[in-house]
Amino acid sequence: MLKQKYQFKNYNWFLVLVVLAISGLGVIFINSADSTYTIRQFVGLMFCVAVMLLLSVVNYNYICDFSRILYLLNIIILIFVKFFGVRVGGARRWINLGVTRIQPSELSKIIMIIFVAVYIQEHEEDFNEPKVLARLAGLCALPLILVAAEPDLSTTVDIFMILLTVIFVGGLSSRLIRRCLLVLVPLAVLFVWYIQTPGQILLKDYQVTRIMTFIEPSKYQDTTAYQQQNSVMAIGSGQLYGKGLNNNTISDVTVTDTGLVSEQQTDFIFSVIGEEAGFLGSILVIGLLAAIVAMCLVTAYRARNISGRLIAVGIAALIGFQSFINIGVATQLLPNTGLPLPFVSYGLTSLLSCMAGLGMVLNIGLQRHY
Repeated sequence: MLKQKYQFKNYNWFLVLVVLAISGLGVIFINSADSTYTIRQFVGLMFCVAVMLLLSVVNYNYICDFSRILYLLNIIILIFVKFFGVRVGGARRWINLGVTRIQPSELSKIIMIIFVAVYIQEHEEDFNEPKVLARLAGLCALPLILVAAEPDLSTTVDIFMILLTVIFVGGLSSRLIRRCLLVLVPLAVLFVWYIQTPGQILLKDYQVTRIMTFIEPSKYQDTTAYQQQNSVMAIGSGQLYGKGLNNNTISDVTVTDTGLVSEQQTDFIFSVIGEEAGFLGSILVIGLLAAIVAMCLVTAYRARNISGRLIAVGIAALIGFQSFINIGVATQLLPNTGLPLPFVSYGLTSLLSCMAGLGMVLNIGLQRHY
């Protein structure tokens, strides 16, 4: 809630301006990619900005007090979407609200950041005890399993990396980290080998194909690799200054053209940016995203308590990892996944999740210790 002790001279208006700038660019590029989404994105942006500003004056400690309730609601919603969600392309990831659809896995990112931050603060003294870490691992595993079962492997990996960052900053023992790496590296190699064996049960066929396309792109260059190759070609064709708005002639892939649907307004929005705004426009977008991440980290450094610091770090990780993955996919540096570019891609739940997170970061900044 709004408190008299807030020092509004500490309000980070520059962060708000940067968020408005990159979100505005997002609407422009979405309009260029597919104008049918423009109005919905713009209206959604106005709502999400209002949520961000509202949460910026709500004491984040008050929200943290409900972390267990939020966790329980998160589990309930993820179970609901698994059985009653809208099925699109063989996956149940959305809940139909009539006027729009929400993707609970996106909201799960914020909820889990809050929950893990509070858990670590409550166990500050015994955080590295095996039973404490085991309990946290189990609590984190449940929503991750539910998201993976939708299926949504890319979001599962994204949430895992975000929470891993929060846990690491929260004071995870360096000895334990080294031991985990000694186990995880050979397991990763074993995993890649196993998914190529006939009858493997860990991943869906299309997920295996995406991974193998990344490992052996030449083998799939006329099929599943074509989408990313088209994206790279589009980005390169923009050269230094780009072709100008509404000139995404290469990145505008249709079913008729290739038999593959390139989601220019969501997963491959960066190909539109590269083609239309060129290298300079791409650097501008990356710079704005980097500025948001940096301001979240500065806020974390100045936070009054552990939960505030970890929430700000979690939001920085969310925006940073998701931006890296989205741009990495568009430039064929990573396997093809389905993650939106924060603030830029079409997707109202993703936008709401990021804006809500930044609203909490703004409030943490208002309560900084100096």
